[in-house]
Amino acid sequence: MKKVLLFVLLLCAASTAVKAGEIDVEATVEELLSKMTLEEKVRLSYAQSKFTSPGVARLGVPELHMSDGPHGVRMEIKWDSWDHAGWTNDSCTAFPALTCLAATWNPEMGRLYGRMVGEEARYRRKSVLLGPGMNLYRTPLNGRNFEYMGEDPILVSRMCVPYIQGLQSNGVACCVKHYALNEQELWRDHVDVRVSDRALYELYLRPFHAAVTQGGAWSLMSSYNQYLDQHASHNARLLNEILKNEWKFDGAVISDWGAVHNTREAVFNGLDLEMGSYTDGLSTEAAINSYDDYYLGRAYLDMCRKGEVPDSIINDRARRMLRLLVRTEMMQHGTGSMNSPEHVAAARRIAQEGIVLLKNDGILPVAPGKKRILVVGENATRRLCVGGGSSELKPRDEVSPLRGIKERFPDCEVDYALGYLSSRAPWAPSYEACQDTIDSLRNEAVDLARRADLVIFVGGLNKNLHQDCEGADRESYSLSYSQNELIDALIDANKNTVVVIISGNAYDMPWIDKTPALIQSWFLGSEAGHALADVLSGDVCPSGKLPFTIAKTLTDYPAHKMGSVGYPGVTPDKLPQPFGGAAGKPMSSAKLLDAAIKGWKGIKFATDMSDGKNRNETEVYGEDILLGYRWMDYFKAPVRFPFGFGLSYTTFEYGKASIDGRTVTVTVKNTGKVRGQEVVQFYVGDDKSSVVRPVKELKHFEKVDLAPGEEKQVAYTIQDDDLKYFDELKHEWVAEHGTFTIYVASSATDIKGKVKLNY
Repeated sequence: MKKVLLFVLLLCAASTAVKAGEIDVEATVEELLSKMTLEEKVRLSYAQSKFTSPGVARLGVPELHMSDGPHGVRMEIKWDSWDHAGWTNDSCTAFPALTCLAATWNPEMGRLYGRMVGEEARYRRKSVLLGPGMNLYRTPLNGRNFEYMGEDPILVSRMCVPYIQGLQSNGVACCVKHYALNEQELWRDHVDVRVSDRALYELYLRPFHAAVTQGGAWSLMSSYNQYLDQHASHNARLLNEILKNEWKFDGAVISDWGAVHNTREAVFNGLDLEMGSYTDGLSTEAAINSYDDYYLGRAYLDMCRKGEVPDSIINDRARRMLRLLVRTEMMQHGTGSMNSPEHVAAARRIAQEGIVLLKNDGILPVAPGKKRILVVGENATRRLCVGGGSSELKPRDEVSPLRGIKERFPDCEVDYALGYLSSRAPWAPSYEACQDTIDSLRNEAVDLARRADLVIFVGGLNKNLHQDCEGADRESYSLSYSQNELIDALIDANKNTVVVIISGNAYDMPWIDKTPALIQSWFLGSEAGHALADVLSGDVCPSGKLPFTIAKTLTDYPAHKMGSVGYPGVTPDKLPQPFGGAAGKPMSSAKLLDAAIKGWKGIKFATDMSDGKNRNETEVYGEDILLGYRWMDYFKAPVRFPFGFGLSYTTFEYGKASIDGRTVTVTVKNTGKVRGQEVVQFYVGDDKSSVVRPVKELKHFEKVDLAPGEEKQVAYTIQDDDLKYFDELKHEWVAEHGTFTIYVASSATDIKGKVKLNY
């Protein structure tokens, strides 16, 4: 049977697909490889258009079709330019941005998300979806944080694994990104990140490791930046040593678009497919686009013909590309579907579960009798699926907050005032309208607010350049377009003002003590307005929890305490000790932590930024393993809202935590009047260690759904891995014997109980 199927695969290009499970992937790959010429093997390694790479037509191996992005299938792009193709049948269901998915703290939402977006990708005949993104939240200025899943590697890992499995169940490969250390957009194409091995393994690589070893990811995208003075797309340590040798990754490494810089390094250091590079004849000004001029194109073929590349490397690269093609294009996984009612419902449910209620003095949910509602803010009507870079989408329908509120409260008079104004062009920089216009819009909104029963302000960031957008970081921790002044004025005019902020990042909130309610919304996709109205009305009890810490000021984040050394980087001559160590070698965790604990006393940090044209800007992750809430815990730093925080319309009571062997149990009861969901968080801390460790680290969480008066027991069994740290000298994970504290919590600062484990 297998021989018959293989014969069909090799000889009949029109019928290459067979049912999943009816083909031996490895046998098929080896058979195809044995029949290929050198030229055909090399040609698998670089693009033939903006989003495709070739197969082997002679053997019936189809092309590979890729698409952005992690939040939905991007509109079709022209074959050889970044322009939209202008199709009329490529409108998708836009799913919430991944910050929202992380805020659900519900792995089943990850599985649902991946399966639904995979069905749309399959319908659009895409082989690879470029996502999910799993870089960590290090600075709230990172323009691409909205595409990622927060500051904690365990949260990211638990959410990404089911997403990957759900997506790939449709025969669409995920391409997890951006591997690795791509925690900023400013100078992303060249900044050289210096980090200790402890921080690398304990934090920044951990989600990628889960994606590969637990999720079974079929492909991975390398990042733009450098690590150890070598670009990530051809970084020997990241790709060969760690990914392929240590983790046994059998998929294909795909470069980010234009992220390759050196043929020899790309050939020998583990890159499998080069996409989007502008080399030689491929500059945007060139009259002829010659994909053969890619670094893995003609130059690679010439090296092979000269005998400079071992057959083992040539065959391994071709084998990985064939494996990706067989898994996706050459097995039938169904036809998928597009914009189905099930997809729309899933987008709405994920959005509902991800919305975070940060403050509520009793004004929410909206009580009956509010006859006149005023909605204020540009984000109440702006199309927020547009812009942001490669994650832009063309949804079939995008329900705005204003529309959602009007539809949910048909018996109310719902007025709208713009209140503030930004540029409507997604790639425009932060833009402040003239002062006369700002004053006029604010005065109009404030005047209407005085006559309303309820004011709902909907603002935040908007995916413009410097406003949660690929290719540029934010320029300030504050909200742009004079929004803070507007919010203050609205609250002064009407104390019943609810603030709704749409963003993928934390922000300053000088008005927080004045407003009776604050909702952290996200870029929620097609069903944004409906989901927000569901929470405002009380039809849905909010259950989202923050996936990152919201600090009071920008400099409360350790990346910004070190001046330009910590972000966005300096030239190497401005690196003070202990940050000016030997280039090309991992930094010492012990030295970095010692300096941080001493408050970096005596260290003169450069605060001036270069112009970014220097190709050697170096950035130091000086906070080391103390990222996010770990830093706030260790130094007892106050925060505005802690990691894992989120309110509800009901209340929960935790029983006394207990431990039996290694299993921790706690009972949670809904003591309120409405059904709700609570996220029970388990953190582990080593009471006494020979090395610096965080006070506690998230290791497990469970989301429980409880009716009023209902209680459930939640259990967590501690694994050896939950007790370990990475020993950079031994290059292995180590758990020291002693006493560990297990914290049962509702957030990183709301500890409900503690138990001890002797190991």
